[in-house]
Parts: sequence; structure tokens; C-alpha cells
Amino acid sequence: FTTTNKNDRRPGPGPGHGSGLPSSRCRSPESLLDCAAKAVAEKWAFERVEERFERIPEPVQRRIVYWSFPRNEKEICMYSSFQSMGTGDGLPFRRGIRLLETGCVENVLQVGFHLSGTVTEPATSSEPEVTHKVAISFDRCKITSVTCGCGNRDIFYCAHVVALSLYRIRKPEQVKLRLPISETLFQMNRDQLQKLVQYLITAHHTEVLPTAQKLADEILSSNSEINQVHGAPDPTAGASIDDDNCWHLDEDQVREQVKQFLSQGGYYGSGKQLNSMFAKVREMLRMRDSNGARMLTLITEQFMADPRLLLWRQQGTGMTDKCRQLWDELGALWVCVVLNPHCKSDEKSGWLKQLKKWGDMDVCPLEDGNYALSLILCVCALSFSDSLSRPRRTVFSRAIEACDLHWQDSHLQRIISSDYYMSPSYQREGESLLFNPQGLPLWLDHVPTACARVDALRSHGYSREALRLAVAIINTLRLQQQRQMDIYKHQKKELLQRGVTSTTNLEGWVGHPLDPIGCLFATLTEICRPFTVFGESAMIIICVFYHHVPVWGAPDGGESYLTLALEVALMGMGQQRIMPEGLYAQDKVCRNEEQIVAKLQELELDDLLVQTLRKQALQLLEAGPFSGFGEVIHRESVPMHTFAKYLFSALLQHDADLAYKVALRAMRLPVLESSAGSGDVGHPHHGISIVPSRYPRWFTLGHLESQQCELASTMLTAAKGDMLRLRTVLEAIQKNIHSSSLIFKLAQDAFKIATPADSPPDITLLNVALELGLQVMRMTLSTLNWRRREMVRWLVTCATEVGLRALVSILQSWYTLFTPTEATSIVAATVMSHNTILRLSLDYPQREELASCARTLALQCAMKDPQNCALSALTLCEKDHIAFETAYQIVIDAASTGMTFSQLFTIARYMEHRGYPLRSFKLASLAMTHLNLAYNQDTHPAINDVLWACALSHSLGKNELAAIIPLVVKSVHCATVLSDILRRCTMTAPGLAGIPGRRNSGKLMSTDKAPLRQLLDATISAYINTTHSRLTHISPRHYGEFIEFLSKARETFLLAQDGHIQFAQFIDNLKQIYKGKKKLMMLVRERFG
Repeated sequence: FTTTNKNDRRPGPGPGHGSGLPSSRCRSPESLLDCAAKAVAEKWAFERVEERFERIPEPVQRRIVYWSFPRNEKEICMYSSFQSMGTGDGLPFRRGIRLLETGCVENVLQVGFHLSGTVTEPATSSEPEVTHKVAISFDRCKITSVTCGCGNRDIFYCAHVVALSLYRIRKPEQVKLRLPISETLFQMNRDQLQKLVQYLITAHHTEVLPTAQKLADEILSSNSEINQVHGAPDPTAGASIDDDNCWHLDEDQVREQVKQFLSQGGYYGSGKQLNSMFAKVREMLRMRDSNGARMLTLITEQFMADPRLLLWRQQGTGMTDKCRQLWDELGALWVCVVLNPHCKSDEKSGWLKQLKKWGDMDVCPLEDGNYALSLILCVCALSFSDSLSRPRRTVFSRAIEACDLHWQDSHLQRIISSDYYMSPSYQREGESLLFNPQGLPLWLDHVPTACARVDALRSHGYSREALRLAVAIINTLRLQQQRQMDIYKHQKKELLQRGVTSTTNLEGWVGHPLDPIGCLFATLTEICRPFTVFGESAMIIICVFYHHVPVWGAPDGGESYLTLALEVALMGMGQQRIMPEGLYAQDKVCRNEEQIVAKLQELELDDLLVQTLRKQALQLLEAGPFSGFGEVIHRESVPMHTFAKYLFSALLQHDADLAYKVALRAMRLPVLESSAGSGDVGHPHHGISIVPSRYPRWFTLGHLESQQCELASTMLTAAKGDMLRLRTVLEAIQKNIHSSSLIFKLAQDAFKIATPADSPPDITLLNVALELGLQVMRMTLSTLNWRRREMVRWLVTCATEVGLRALVSILQSWYTLFTPTEATSIVAATVMSHNTILRLSLDYPQREELASCARTLALQCAMKDPQNCALSALTLCEKDHIAFETAYQIVIDAASTGMTFSQLFTIARYMEHRGYPLRSFKLASLAMTHLNLAYNQDTHPAINDVLWACALSHSLGKNELAAIIPLVVKSVHCATVLSDILRRCTMTAPGLAGIPGRRNSGKLMSTDKAPLRQLLDATISAYINTTHSRLTHISPRHYGEFIEFLSKARETFLLAQDGHIQFAQFIDNLKQIYKGKKKLMMLVRERFG
């Protein structure tokens, strides 16, 4: 097919149209000389022109030289900014325009194929005015070298080069034009030449004189090398025949910048910069600029030299996602390059050789994952025989395979060269591999490969040809879809009976390395937007809205490229495909889905698009195993949740029944259905516990489940107020969602939607929220969930909003929803709170019904878990005497077996606070039997409880004190605690609590009589035992503390009648037993004699 089309014609500059754009002003047609000169200037090196003709008239030479300068501002923009449209005030292209428009370009002179001039940078607040000398060489409408006094070191041309170039394009009539300097010299005689040389040396003697003398010496020497060559070089005469005709590109700067961006590891916007460089390569390819492949080669060399590649491989760690995406784009670009329909065979051979060299390197990244995955696959190869035969595929494998493709197929040539290529009507009967039944051409090829051809055509500037091939591919997909549906109709009964299916799609189109669906969509929609226009001030027109453009050559004229784009996106997204292996490949599927959906959401759905949407949605539902929406799908099929959410939202306003049908069908997540039970399955363990038989696991399962939840939430929101639809959506949620956290999120979403702040609640949606909450309670009842407490509180709030019957229901069935502790401390307590009663506006019978249910729950919980629920049960039953007595008896029965001293002390204190001192005393006594306080536990948390229990007993009377002291003596062995109890008991008379029916003598109790005598003996004994224990391992730094301890012991000894004698004997024993501790015994003698 031809290399040019009407979209690619580039009008050249001339008087009145220096911008390179067609002018609206009337002008005369170009002369035959200009037409011929333009063609020659663009295609032929000037040396070839000189060789072809002995003598070239000066006017002809002038027009060839004139037309040899680039004519398209877009090409200047391409080499002076990352952005293809040159937007952004800081970019060299925009700055160059400003310099040109403010008159900063002067002294412009074109000598042959050399342009020079000066560009003045205006003064700023911080910099003075600076003038830069600029020189540009060009050949065949390409700038081949640039020099600027500003010393710019960058991939792109500086603003000064841009300004001079645009001056030449926009104001060619103001540029002094001279023939190459060699032509001028040819016209001079000897005297003129000598005068020219001498004047030149005089004007620039400091720079030129040494060189001039050297050249003069060589010319005068008959054996010099300069005399062996005929003629002399001329920098203004253009390139030679053998020179490459390409735009100036600073290769060193490309290498340096890529290396610098890679070294930043994706930080500081380096990833964005590298993507901009990739975009620049695509822009060059589209302009059919050979520097595209050249620049890509330079980039790839630096990527392959990245030191992190070796590090990742040695450590078996994966590269980051951003870095991985850059490598993907690199591989895709090479596919475009090698599929250039007009590249030469030697070029393709060179690329193939280079690609194989890179692909054979050990550090070359793999196509489907990171190094870590490849190492694991090697380890697991014994278990998976297919891993042994699987060839190693790198990011360059697709490009290497694409080198074998060609464009010589006659059917393919006819498809891309004509909008009206069809089969003759008499040949349309029966099956055909080349045309569909309507006679439209088909292209039967591996779909991603076929789409790679489309991308290559589009990338190399053949937009019309790319569109033609894209339409043929879509016609092929349509025919295949129809045939698949016909096959399914014959197998439907059998497949539905078996309930399982296989998938015929060996690789999915979404998330594919070649991005076939994204490629087709971009190709088809590109024509549906106005294109970019460069004007006198590089004005740009961009349209963000799509519009319909009829398909060229379509027989019925009813289709547009926009409807085709929507259709192919829907077909590709709806394809049933197996989840690929590896974290990166799975993540790429999710990311690609979201990218395509984002593009689809940009379309404003009109009647034509809605018609396409409905038709394709119905076909996806009826396509059986070929569709991800089929009635039966493979267990490891990629879920359709993200896509279905888009379909649901798009269809809802136009066909609600179809929208719900599609969304409900897509709610499935088959990979979980075979092994997920009613219990909760935590996200971190999903892949391990659910797919134990398959490697690698579903690494993105958490994301997929969240998308499933989003789909369900979208349906719940839309179904508000529709009881039948809400019930259907609820059933789908309960059947298909297996994560308690996600169901809880849905319940919260439904509750929020059902209870708007400015209007009455929606009771149907509230009931759905409650049912989901109840399901969460059942799922998490026997598993650990850090949000469980929040979930329980939320459920009570939701039930309160629903009403009294809901609260009664959860109270009566608490054992299926809550633990005993939750039921008493959170559920019943909240239900019985004053706020709940006010919120529900309950009358007396309703309050009594609720209270009765709460008390019944409390007693049941206390029986089941008295340790944690007894106190709550007593609190809840306070206002009902029978229930309270029952709860108290439960506590007494459980006290001797399962309850700890701290629990019993807490309940005992509660009983005292409620005015039951005798019951409090009984519980405190029971608590004492569970306690054991050692001699050295003088900071034990139960000490305060022991002191309180003794104070309570003392206040009740002598009998109670006598009852508890033996328990204290048995349980407490800490001397300081015992002495504290003894001191408190002797300070006041017992029985001050004033129990009705009891007499109080009002006398202080003596330590010589029971019951304090027993306590005193125990305290003295404890001091003696503690003293010996402490002296066993005492250190000098604790001597002072020990002396103080003995002083407290003496105070207790002296409470006895013969206490001073006992203490003296005790001290004498110490001196005798521990006489080796001389310093300590000296301190003892000093204090105690």
C-alpha cells in the first residue's frame, strides 16, 4: 500500500504560508520549478543532483536549497519537547515561539544547507540580556546538526534553535538566501579568492590564523594528504549520498538521561520522564522518523545495563510494579518497530539480532513475572511437568516472534488499501475464510497478533490503514462470537447438567502484553475526536468528546467507528479467560480492566451506543462457556465484577432488567465456592487455604473480592425502595460473598443509604442491612476478628433503627449471634439503656417485654459463662427480684469452681454497693479461699481487695471478723499486709455497720484474745519467716532497708504481752545464726541492742 495519504501531506512554506499550513487567502498555484524542487529537496541528497546533471542553473539550485529546510512545525516541536503538542510554558518549543514573536531573532542567513542567526534572551530581574549565536545544518527537510552558544546539553533542541527554525519556516522571504559557499568561490578569480582569505583571517585572526597557516603549509607540500584528494569540503553543500538522512539526535544525552532516570528508581518523577521518552519514540514512529527505532535502541541498551537487574536476579526479588510497566512498554514498542510495514529487510535482521542478544542475557526480565517467580517455578518443576517444557519468554519474545510476520499477503494488502474491498456477490454462498456472509473481509489471525499489526500501522502513521484492518478484525470476532453461540446452543443441555465447563481461550485479551483490546479501542476512537492543529502561534484544538464517524465503505452505512470501539471493548472484557499465573500477570489483568472501563466511561451513551451495549450484553449472557457471563463458567475463570459494575451503571437507565441480570450473573466468584464454608476466611490466607492444589495462587484475590463487594453495593444503592430487587440482590450477596469484612461493609453501606439525614428511613433497605449484619455475626462468632466488637455494636444500632421486633429477635436468638460476654456487656446493656428506650418511644408493656428478654438473656449467659457474665447479669436483673436472686445463686454455685478471686471480689464490691453487705461478705469469703499471697508479694493487685474484705468483716461485727481471719491467715503470708490488717482491726470497735437486729458493744478488740490473737501470731510468724528468707540472699546495699523492716516487725511484736521478750530472743537468734554478716549484725546491735 502507498506510503502517503491525504492526511499525511505536508504543505510547504513559501510567501504567504510560512507556517506550513494551508492558507485561506487566495494565492496563485506553485510553479513547476517549485513543485519539482520540493520533491527533489525532500528525497535526493544534493550530491546526487550534482552527479546527475553536469550543470545546474543557479535558479534551480536556489529553489532546491530553499525547499530543503524542514517545512512542518510539528517536527520542530517533536525535537524540542517531551509533549507531542508542545504545551507548557516552560518547554523549549513554547519559549522559542515567544522569542520569535517578541522579535529576538536577528541576522538570519542561509548559506546553502546551513542556517545561522542570533537569538537574544531578554534581561530578567536576575539575569542580564544575552545574545546567542545559533547554527543549523539541514538536509532533505531534516535538521542534521545544531549548535548554540547557550551550551545546551539535552536530548531536545534549545529554545534558541527552535526560534531560528520557526523564523525560517514562518518568514522564509525575510531570510537572506545564498548558494553553498563552494558555488560562490567557484565564481571568483584568483585575486578575489586571495582577498577573501586575507579579509577572513584579518576579521578572525585569533581563531583562524593557526588553522589557516597549517592548511597553507599542507597545500604547498606536494606530498601532503590534502593534495591527494580532489576538491575540498563544503559544510554548506548538504549531505553526501552515503550519509544517513535523519534528524539530529544527541545519542550521548539520550543514554545519559535514561541512565539518570533509571538510577532514581522510580522516584522524583523519573517513571513519568521515561514514559514521556517512550511517548516520544511513538511520536517519531508516527512521523515515520528513523530516529524512533534509533532512540528506542539507545533506551533499551540503558535498561539492559541497569545494575538492579543483576541484583534482583541474585536476590530472587521482584522489581517494582512501576519498573515492570516500563519494561512492558519497552517490549510493546519493539513489536511496533519490527512490524513497520515499510522497513527494509536488513533493518529487520539487525533488530532481530539485537533483540535475541538482549533476550539471551540472564538478567533480561521475563514476560509474565519477576525473577522470584521464575526461581520458584524452577524449584516446583518436579511437581509440574508442563513447567519443564515451557520455553523461557522474555519481554522481547513477542518482538522476536513479530520479526517473522510480513505484509505481503494479498488479502491483507487489499484490506488495508481499500475501504470498499468486498467479495463478489456470487461468491457469498457457503463458508469462506476470507469474507463474512455479507461479503466484508475477515482477517483470521491470532487476535493479539492481528491487533499488534493494527498498532504498528497506527504507530507508523498509517491511521487509515489501521482502521481498515481493525474493522476486519472486529468482523472476524463477530462471526466467531456468532458461531460460538451456535455451538453452545447444541451443547447447552449437557453443559448445564454437568455444571462444569472448560475454556477455549488459552490467553485472555485483557491484561495481555500486547493489549489488543486497548489497541483496537484507541485506533477506532482516535478518528472520533478532532485532531491537533498547529497555527501561527502553535494553537492547539483538543476535543474531549467523542462523536460518531461513519465506517468508510460500510454497506448499510449504519455503523460508526465509535459503536465498533464500544462493541470490541465489550467483547474483549466479556471474554471468559483463565486467571494467569503470577502476581504481576494477575495484577496486570486488574489494572488493564480498570483502564478499559475508564475509557468506556468517557463515552456519552446515545441511542446508537445504548443499542450496541444492549445487544452485546445479551450476547454475553447467552454465549455459554465463551463468555465470562455464561451460565456455567470455569472455576478459575477471571471474575467479571469490575466490568459488570460498568455494564450495570450504563444499562440501568435504559434497561433495568437487563442491568440486574448482568450484574447478578457476574456476582459469582467460583474459585471460592468449592471450599469456603460459613465461617470467615481472612484475606491474607485466601490464596493458600482456598486453592491449595494450584500454583501459583490467586495473589489478587483480596482486590477481586473488594470489586465483588463494590458491584453488590452499587446494586443495593440502585434497588433502594424496590423490595423484590433488594431481596434478589441480598440472596446473591449471601450466596457469593464469603468474606465477613466485606459483607459487613455492605451492611454498613446499606444502612447509610437507608437512613438519610434529611428524609425518613427506607425500611426495606434497613432490613437488608440487618440481615447482612446477622450473617456477619454468624460468620465471625467462632473466629477471631479484630473488628468483632465494632460489628456487634453496629448490629444493635441497626436493629434499633428497624424497631422493637428486631431487638427482641436478636435478644431471643443471641446464642447463634453473640458470645455470652458480648450478649450481656454490649447487646443487652445497650438495648436496656435510656437512649434506646427514648429512641424507640416505647410504652410500658413494650419496655417490660424488652426488659424480660434482656433478663432471660442475662441469666442464660450467666449459666453458660459465669466468670465473664455474672456481674452483667446481676446488673441487668436488679429491678426484678426473682431474676436477681437467680443470678446471685448462679454466682454462688460457680464460685467454688470456675471463678477467680478477682471476679468474686468485683461482684462482692458490687453487692456492697447495692446494699447487700452480708452477701458481699459471703462472696468476699469465697474469694479469699481462692487467694494465695506469698511473703514477698507486697505489691500484689489483690491486697486492696483483702484489706477491703477485712474492713467489711470488721464493720459487720465480731462474728464475721472471726470467720474471715482464719481465711486471711491461710491465704496471706506477706508480713506487711498482715500487720496492716491487724493495725486496722485494733483501731476501732467491730460492728459499726449497724446490721439490724444486732447489738454492738462498742469496745475495741484485744490482740490477746480470739480472733485477733490468731492474726497476731500469724503476723509475727510471717515476720520471722520473711526475715530469714531475706537474709539468705541479702546484699550490702539493702542493709538499711532491712533494718527498717525489723523496726516494723518490732512494732508488731510489741502488740503481744510478752512481745518485747520474743523480739529480744529473735534478735539474739539472728546474731548467732548470721554472725558471719558482721557489718549487718553491727547495724542490728546499734539499732536494737
